[in-house]
Amino acid sequence: MTSSQPGLKIRCQQLNPVVGDIKGNTLAILDALDRASKDAIQLLVLPELVLCGYPPMDLLERDAFINDINNGIENIVKASQNTAIIFGTPLRNPIQSGRPLVNAALLVQNGNIVASRFKTLLPTYDVFDELRYFEPARDNTPVLWNGYNLGITICEDIWNVENERVYHTYDRDPSKDLKDLGAEIIINISASPFTHTKAESRRKMLRRHASELNLPFVYSNQCGANTDLIFDGDSMFVNPGGDIVSVAPMFDEGSIDATFNAGRFMANEALSKGLPTKDERSYRAIIRGIRDYFAKLKLDRKAVVGLSGGIDSAVVAALATEALGSEHVIGITMPSMFSSAGSVTDSEELARNLGIKIHQVPIKGIYTAFEHELSALFEDDQFGLAHENLQSRIRGSIIMAYSNKHGHLMLNTGNKSELAVGYCTLYGDMNGALAPISDLYKTEVYSLAHWLNEKYFMKEVIPQNTMLKEPSAELAPGQFDADSLPPYPILDSILYHYLEEAQTANDIIKSGFESLTVQKVLRLITQSEFKRKQSPPGLRLSPKAFGFGRRIPIVQGWKEF
Repeated sequence: MTSSQPGLKIRCQQLNPVVGDIKGNTLAILDALDRASKDAIQLLVLPELVLCGYPPMDLLERDAFINDINNGIENIVKASQNTAIIFGTPLRNPIQSGRPLVNAALLVQNGNIVASRFKTLLPTYDVFDELRYFEPARDNTPVLWNGYNLGITICEDIWNVENERVYHTYDRDPSKDLKDLGAEIIINISASPFTHTKAESRRKMLRRHASELNLPFVYSNQCGANTDLIFDGDSMFVNPGGDIVSVAPMFDEGSIDATFNAGRFMANEALSKGLPTKDERSYRAIIRGIRDYFAKLKLDRKAVVGLSGGIDSAVVAALATEALGSEHVIGITMPSMFSSAGSVTDSEELARNLGIKIHQVPIKGIYTAFEHELSALFEDDQFGLAHENLQSRIRGSIIMAYSNKHGHLMLNTGNKSELAVGYCTLYGDMNGALAPISDLYKTEVYSLAHWLNEKYFMKEVIPQNTMLKEPSAELAPGQFDADSLPPYPILDSILYHYLEEAQTANDIIKSGFESLTVQKVLRLITQSEFKRKQSPPGLRLSPKAFGFGRRIPIVQGWKEF
């Protein structure tokens, strides 16, 4: 059925829900509904599982949790009036077989649930595990509402052939099925996490669907961060043929309005459709990740960062300061007998530039005392790895002691390159409540540091000496990272090919990398799995981050070379 209505005013709103905060999320939904009603919006579209937040994980196994969700649904239904609302929520499976829940989209208006539709394609790759909880929809049909045939889909239902890494394909295309059944507009509610490449692939996918099906698309995505997952919003209206009409701001709550008439959208306001650069997206994602980690845990606390004078700790301190405010960030520099003069002076300059407090706690005396007490156990005086790691663990203990004493949270400063090859110390520099840059390779950390100085601060905040000095853990005399690892541009390229592109060792070697270097890097990756299992949660920025989405056994005997 084709509508002859004069025009439908639609609002696409991206909210930042807190996982498990049913009452708070319900209030946010009701507030969005109230504002939409005052603005004479006829249809408000909110994200996937917005009532409980995404991902709810094993909270879904608790009956009390589902009961609270049902209470939230009841409150939203009671409050609904002329403005219709589509929102995502878990529901108990109405069919007495299969999994106990469905991932649902509810259309609510005038105190009634007008329609419910369930997610058809349930992802089980990377960070997704929806078949653990939800039963997939067996069919989906358009919803006839107010004279319009609405094709309502949920997230993966439109990603059926556009996964960033194809773990599997689907034999169904829900959008095409809905088109064949008479849908004249496709509405997709999503909780699609951010990665460096997600925005481009998302827009390409939506434009392709709109062009191939010759249908308009409404896309409403969650924003904000929940632990390691960051959601960038990027909600949009797309016209038949693939023209993007308007896009909501990335990473922040907000809304876009459009009028649907004669099969097309007309935007009510002009919003930028361009994408920020990769460095700016990394910055905004990490800021959102840090800010929401503190806010959603209701932690009125300060962040403490160990400052070494190196690039990683400088970038983490700068990001934390922007996310939380200079008054909520504290640096601690802990020079040893092997530290360069710049370890302290560069840290102090950074702290002045950021306006944060800094403490200096030399560790030479503590290290000497440890060395003396351990001499009988060490049995010889030969300096080695145990002595190096001892310094890192002393530093970790100092920061954690300060954190415990004052109730602050320690931010980890490790990057993805180090974490990949195990160039880090358990119970030392791997300590922390959150690892903001753990999904940035070392070369990406440098790139972000340059962007911060040149494009964001537009002055030298991260000291030039920090940018130029050769990377070093400073745990032994004259030590540099390049003594143990390939140069970071080479290391990071190998890591990217292996981790993100899933290339084989032979593929990487054939592309021009030295065979022994590739074998060494891959061996280090395999040997370091036990460390990564004990690392703090890190903010996911890439399609293949270390964390829940990469599941490799610690005890295993397979090697690729």
